[in-house]
Amino acid sequence: MEKCAKSEAAASLRRCAKAALLLHSLNSTISQDQEKWKREIHDLKRELLKERFMRKKMKLCAFTELFAELLLLLSVWTFVLFYFL
Repeated sequence: MEKCAKSEAAASLRRCAKAALLLHSLNSTISQDQEKWKREIHDLKRELLKERFMRKKMKLCAFTELFAELLLLLSVWTFVLFYFL
């Protein structure tokens, strides 16, 4: 009778140990997935910031180019007005 109780206790202990290992591995997998997603989100945010910076830079370059073209146009007009009139 005692052997039976001891073997049942040992089997129960093994089942609990297996369950604990499974829960630990599941928790570990979930935390690894969370870290992976956090890294992915961080990378996407960084890429978004780079894209915003590039767009601002492009707008500034376009404005500078437009200003230079207008300045050239005004210079040509001034030359034509003073030269021909």
